[in-house]
Amino acid sequence: MWDFDETIVAIASPTSPAPRGIVRLSGTSVLEILDRMGISPANQVRPSRYPAAVDLGVPLGMVDVDVMVWPTPRSYTGQPSAELHTFGSLPLLTGLTELAAHAGARAARPGEFTMRAFLAGRLDLTQAEAVLGVIDAEGRGSLDHALRQLSGNLSKPLEQMRSTLLNLIADVEAGLDFVDEDIEFVSDETVVQRLTEISETLRLTAEAMRQRGGTTSRATIILRGEPNAGKSRLLNRLSESDTAIVADVAGTTRDVVTLDTTLCGHPVRWVDTAGIETGNDDISRESQDHARRASDEADVRLWCIDSSRSDFDTALTQLRHQAGTSGRTGVIDLFVATKCDISSLPTAPDSKPKQEPASDSSDALLTCSALSDDGIETLVQTVLQRLLDRDSEEHGSVVGTAARCGQSLDQAHTSVLAAIELTRHSQGHEFVSAEMRTAAQCLGEVTGAVYTDDILDRVFGRFCIGK
Repeated sequence: MWDFDETIVAIASPTSPAPRGIVRLSGTSVLEILDRMGISPANQVRPSRYPAAVDLGVPLGMVDVDVMVWPTPRSYTGQPSAELHTFGSLPLLTGLTELAAHAGARAARPGEFTMRAFLAGRLDLTQAEAVLGVIDAEGRGSLDHALRQLSGNLSKPLEQMRSTLLNLIADVEAGLDFVDEDIEFVSDETVVQRLTEISETLRLTAEAMRQRGGTTSRATIILRGEPNAGKSRLLNRLSESDTAIVADVAGTTRDVVTLDTTLCGHPVRWVDTAGIETGNDDISRESQDHARRASDEADVRLWCIDSSRSDFDTALTQLRHQAGTSGRTGVIDLFVATKCDISSLPTAPDSKPKQEPASDSSDALLTCSALSDDGIETLVQTVLQRLLDRDSEEHGSVVGTAARCGQSLDQAHTSVLAAIELTRHSQGHEFVSAEMRTAAQCLGEVTGAVYTDDILDRVFGRFCIGK
């Protein structure tokens, strides 16, 4: 059982060696505990920030600290809070927490400060999870998603949907409870129309949630193409490694090769595959099966083609056709003409790579050389831009909460669809209302909202009872 009236204490900064470290306290007795620790200001008026010296006893002795105090509930946790800033030495920080414990504070449980912020209404659940997303972000892209979720980019659209549902429930239940009153309640056509709009938004949100997967998920970038198209050399260049074996002999790569790195600060997983061919032996067939499965799970597919081949146009058409018949929803397909340093293609870039990303069109052809570096910068920027565009357009603020929220969103969607069918078949507004209540509750589970009482508030607040 958690007692949120107790004052808690914990080290709030990383425990690795650092110039500065932080010990955080929160609770109704913060000021009294600071006094018991001997951390009081020189005068009777306690400022929001002041220096102090703390005696940690033998062998640590006196330690200088900067004290920051939030004496009212206008803090992160919604409670009186304090932070002690001092040297980032783990023994010193541990000594401060032990001194606070002797003065009456309790050691905080994992996430308890953010839990108190949620209970105080400072954050909703998606924002609380975004705090962890910021901490765990592996790259700039993950950090951007977490910060956007922290600002409410996920909870706001969900709350808008929930608000629409609550208003609709209020209208429907008004017709049930006040049938003898002069109240104009909502028509079945309007109910179906509004629920259909909510259903589509929920479907897209749930799909985006599944595709996003998690705040720190890596984008998988796979290289596909015929044997000897320069895939392995290009992977080594893009990943700045020598993971893939490179040789002039076609068919060097027979298995799926993966490598986790970062691309301009964004976590990615590179995947090299066997060249596309129609071999009849067991090894060739198994290699192609592995490559197809990896391709179907990728976020970005770089379809590579040797730009020096004589039948380039025909081969490119075939490659585009193959790309169009495979892959999951939302996959990004880019076509890359490799070996442009030995090509006579008029589209091959000059010795100075272009710095602008390619067009968003899937028909755009990028040209590059892993040997001369021509076009590499353009390819990298295009991949990054397409990933960022996809995340901002398809996923929006949907980050970090997929595992917890997915089931609730799916259940909300199912209940909304059921409410639509019940309304269309005139099965009774009480059943329609029950399904909408379930959907609203599921959305409330995502953000941590409570819905039953505020539905009643909406009903009795919008209609004058007794008229």
